[in-house]
Amino acid sequence: MGALSRAARRLALVGFATPATPAFAETSTINSADTAWMIVATALVLMMTIPGLALFYAGMVRKKNVLATMAQSLAAVALVSILWVAFGYSLAFVGDGPWLGTLDRWFLAGLSMESVNPAAKTIPEALFMLYQMTFAIITVALVAGAVADRMRFSAYLLFTIGWFTFVYVPLAHWVWGGGFLATAGVLDFAGGLVVHLSAGIGGLVAAKVMGRRHGFGTENLAPFDLSLAVIGTGMLWVGWFGFNGGSALAANSRAVMAITATHLAACAGALTWAAVEWTTRRKPSMLGMISGAIAGLGTPSRRPPASSRHGMASSSAWSRACSASGPAPR
Repeated sequence: MGALSRAARRLALVGFATPATPAFAETSTINSADTAWMIVATALVLMMTIPGLALFYAGMVRKKNVLATMAQSLAAVALVSILWVAFGYSLAFVGDGPWLGTLDRWFLAGLSMESVNPAAKTIPEALFMLYQMTFAIITVALVAGAVADRMRFSAYLLFTIGWFTFVYVPLAHWVWGGGFLATAGVLDFAGGLVVHLSAGIGGLVAAKVMGRRHGFGTENLAPFDLSLAVIGTGMLWVGWFGFNGGSALAANSRAVMAITATHLAACAGALTWAAVEWTTRRKPSMLGMISGAIAGLGTPSRRPPASSRHGMASSSAWSRACSASGPAPR
């Protein structure tokens, strides 16, 4: 009995001295194919911002603002990446509070090469963190298009910090991280709500606050070089395959179908806009065609089975309900 008591005390001391790790960091079977695909998807989504979005926006502003517009995209990549690692990922995807997560992953504390997130059990947690980082980056960078030509760089940096902290992180947790919207049944497979709707509303409000563009109607505000915008559109188009296809979080048929829908939607958008311009103006324009392609890229959506919804933790009440009743209704 004495030996058993001493052994128990030693185990207790060891357990006390070992840093605690969050429960979500339990190891799982990491699939090499899923990991390889998600590495590619992460790179594709990052390419959407720099250089894709940087070229897309820079080609549509005046010559004197080309570099400033590109600098906004680059700044979004650098600044949001640091903020995401510092607290964004932890507050968005760690913990299942209704409003915010926890700071258990503050500066990636406790993250190891073997840990996984319940939302993506077949890829390393570090890769899941990076993939979600690229979504945060492009969401903030998208808003820059509404204030191009009319916001100082310092003001844009402050806006990026505030909008990321108080808008994107909470919304990502509400919808993807097991927050109250996820438990209520809100579905968002590839960022239609968290990315596109939030960035669109943010850009609209920012443009309203900034007011009317100086020189509008009196000065020549024609795009500097649409060829840059066309190149940027091509990079966004290809990068969107990682955006939508990667949202399956696995190398499977769902990713392939998402990529297929993405490509066809972009084609339909470009042709539709061209047809409308052909009818109303007697000839299509390159600006209209790339605008239609981008509009089409943002439209594909489909409700996948509950087990693979982008960013939704398998422990959420909605996931448990869907697992018991079968796939979500079409």
